Amino acid sequence: MKSLNITLKDIDSVKSFVNAVSMQAGDFDIVSDRYVVDAKSIMGILSLDISKTLRLNIHDNVDYDSAIEVLKPYIV
Repeated sequence: MKSLNITLKDIDSVKSFVNAVSMQAGDFDIVSDRYVVDAKSIMGILSLDISKTLRLNIHDNVDYDSAIEVLKPYIV
């Protein structure tokens, strides 16, 4: 598993992030403090405090290079 720090500035960026992640095969989680939610879930992400930097965990069953290319706008 690999981890990246990401920022999501507003609801529109959450929507576009979820669309980008949903096109990728594999499992992605977002961690904020002690909470872990599925990165492909808009409702899960909106339950977090998106004003903070979030950690995106990319599991081993994901093509890491293509995922990074799609997620570049959100990486801190």
